[in-house]
Amino acid sequence: MTISFWRLGWRSLWRDLRSGELRLLIVAVTLAVAALTAVGFFADRLKGGLQRDARQLLGGDAVISSDNPTPAVFAAKARALGLDVVQTLGFPTMARASDAKGGGTKLVALKVVEPGYPLRGSLKVTNQPGAPDILTKNIPAPGEAWVEAPLLEGISVQMGDVLLLGDASLRVAKIIVNEPDRGAGFMNFAPRVMINRADVAATKLIQPASRVSYRMAVAGEDRRVKDFVTWALDEAKNSQVRGVRVESLQNGRPELGQTLERAEKFLNLIALLAALLSAVAVALAARGFAASHLDDCAMLRVLGLSQRTIASSYAFEFTVIGLLASGLGVVFGYAVHHVFVLLLAGLVDAALPAAGLWPVLFGLGMGLTLLLAFGLPPVLQLAQVPPLRVIRRDVGNLKPVSLGVLGLGVAGFATLLLAASSDVKLGLIAVGGFAAATLVFAVLSWLAVKLLRWSVNESTAPRWLVLATRQISARPAFAVVQVSALAVGLLALVLLVLLRTDLISSWRQATPADAPNRFVINVMPEQGEAFVKALRDGGVTKFDWYPMIRGRLVAVNGKAVTPDDYVDDRAKRLVDREFNLSNSAQKPSQNDVVAGRWTEEEQGAISVEEGIAKTLNLKLGDSLRFDVGGVQTESKVTSLRKVDWGSMRANFFVMYPVSQLPNVSATFMSAFKAPATPGFDNALVRSFPNITSVDMTTTIKQIQRVLDQVIGAVEFLFAFTLAAGLVVLFAAVTATREERAREFAIMRAIGAQSRLLRHVQRAELIGVGLLAGFLASVVATAVGWALAKYVFDFEWTVSLWVPLFGSLSGALLALAAGWWGLREVLRRPVVETLRRAAQ
Repeated sequence: MTISFWRLGWRSLWRDLRSGELRLLIVAVTLAVAALTAVGFFADRLKGGLQRDARQLLGGDAVISSDNPTPAVFAAKARALGLDVVQTLGFPTMARASDAKGGGTKLVALKVVEPGYPLRGSLKVTNQPGAPDILTKNIPAPGEAWVEAPLLEGISVQMGDVLLLGDASLRVAKIIVNEPDRGAGFMNFAPRVMINRADVAATKLIQPASRVSYRMAVAGEDRRVKDFVTWALDEAKNSQVRGVRVESLQNGRPELGQTLERAEKFLNLIALLAALLSAVAVALAARGFAASHLDDCAMLRVLGLSQRTIASSYAFEFTVIGLLASGLGVVFGYAVHHVFVLLLAGLVDAALPAAGLWPVLFGLGMGLTLLLAFGLPPVLQLAQVPPLRVIRRDVGNLKPVSLGVLGLGVAGFATLLLAASSDVKLGLIAVGGFAAATLVFAVLSWLAVKLLRWSVNESTAPRWLVLATRQISARPAFAVVQVSALAVGLLALVLLVLLRTDLISSWRQATPADAPNRFVINVMPEQGEAFVKALRDGGVTKFDWYPMIRGRLVAVNGKAVTPDDYVDDRAKRLVDREFNLSNSAQKPSQNDVVAGRWTEEEQGAISVEEGIAKTLNLKLGDSLRFDVGGVQTESKVTSLRKVDWGSMRANFFVMYPVSQLPNVSATFMSAFKAPATPGFDNALVRSFPNITSVDMTTTIKQIQRVLDQVIGAVEFLFAFTLAAGLVVLFAAVTATREERAREFAIMRAIGAQSRLLRHVQRAELIGVGLLAGFLASVVATAVGWALAKYVFDFEWTVSLWVPLFGSLSGALLALAAGWWGLREVLRRPVVETLRRAAQ
């Protein structure tokens, strides 16, 4: 024969498309590419949006932030380089309405600005609630206050009314809709109030002990900004400069990225599992494709067509199919990523920049790699075997060429998956875990098949069970492939269900229904009994109540410590400021001791949060000396605690496990869920005017809204992996369809009834599904623990019911897939089955 490989490839492609033999391959590749590119498009646009808005999030091209007034040398250097400079300051304080308006009070985040603010971006304000938004470069005039809408509702103040801040009375002039340098809005728990720098002195709010955050923003040419940042970083290391931090486009304001980090990892995991499942489906479908083309290859080889031409034609056909399926996946993924943008509206800016070409190229590359790596090797075997062996319907063992293609393809596929994961730990655990799981499934299923024949007593067992057992044990290789493929598919589904359940549960537990929504500080010791009684009289029965002590760490193991002793910036800041200390004989219920032991009323002992212990290089047995109001106390670290800072509970870095600390001045703090009684907060503040009450209701609602949006996106993409898993189950069950047809043809020829064969088929499917489901559940528990501990950082709970439910689910899914994929086998006429068996 003299025919070019591309003509033969086109003819084969057209014939196989019409016959539907490529349908499963196309679906598997399309699903994988769609899942990966959907996440890729979204991540690419989100990254582009963050880069575009980075200067606005900073409020300039670079920012110098500090806990004290910014040293004048920084502003002088910036102006010397020709940069624009604007300084702002902020701190929490209480705002109140006039007595004529009810005298309501609320904690606010006060921001003081000066002309020129903001250097990048614009303020978005409105003149009345519900009025159109206005972009402006102006700032509040002296005597004015611009506020956020929640403040107006919280203290019943209207536009034009007087707002009291300290000793100053300011007129509410505008409503702030958005400020460019605030970052992610839900990270700020209090409504914003913005005033002119000229009004600060009149408020008398800034006192020597006040904790104020100072920010100096600069803007100008990129080259000059870079020079300034380099100089500022060096200057910040100077021992004469304390508490100064330099924020640039690379390290400033990461709140938005941190908020989406865990959800992005889970979305990446779902996409990875969809790709892994698709690889299994492609391999199974390609095996069936190769088996169905034995007769075609036999005829071509007998007619003299060379192995090279046959191999090239199949490579051409699979390349075209790979491009087609990958293109469909890219289009589908691009459409799906818009759903992510809609689901996360408000959390991310819907006006994101257009995506680049990288997700398209990555999707096409992944689709081709997937199809050529796992689909082409078994098909190449058709051209690698002698004509006689092909006529005997035996593809044979893998040849070096096929092994080479498979090896290179698997390596390339794993590399692409690691790149797509965007997290080394996530990629290694997912890819490595599934590779190891596949080997475990193969070994265990082989042992199970060996034990199966021995465990069934053929003299007493029902005939259908005996025949089903013989069919499975007579084809051990087929059984191992089928059980392993089913187990891999079920592994992904069980793993995602478990992770999704625990991940969402951990998110929900951060803001449970009874989570505290009020934090009250500065309660004086002599007010303690009256304050607790006021809470109980108001209907609050459950609340946190702890002393709050301000202390500075001055020595570790007898050696004085200073910020210069540490390299880490956070460690320097911790040593340079006072800690919030507390004491309690009973360990806080939301804290877990991870090292050492908490002993009630142990004198000279101290418990440290594990994170701060790691930052400051502290360990069990270390001696810490704190200076508390001039009184120095020496204590030994006897335990390390794991603190859930998202629990909405009262938490402390350092605690003394005693009920009383004599000779130490302290105030008290409380956290509780406020009753719905109108006027409760105002009455509490009137009774105890010195306290500071933080209303977290808005913050909790915002966090819950964010979680609902993220969970919606996670569950939406979960459907991709569910679909890929079902494709794998279908491919695994139908992989031995022709072998079953020949065996059933022989049984029917010797008198077996369709009812008996139906029972045999069901028993085989249920048995295979039970085994696969059990193996998948056990391995999913192990892989899920690794992901929960090392990637998602949440507690992993394992239920003994998981293997049972996994086994039952595997049996039901295998039975359903078998009914759909194998129903045609039992419906064939006897003559047709005999003719097929004789071929």
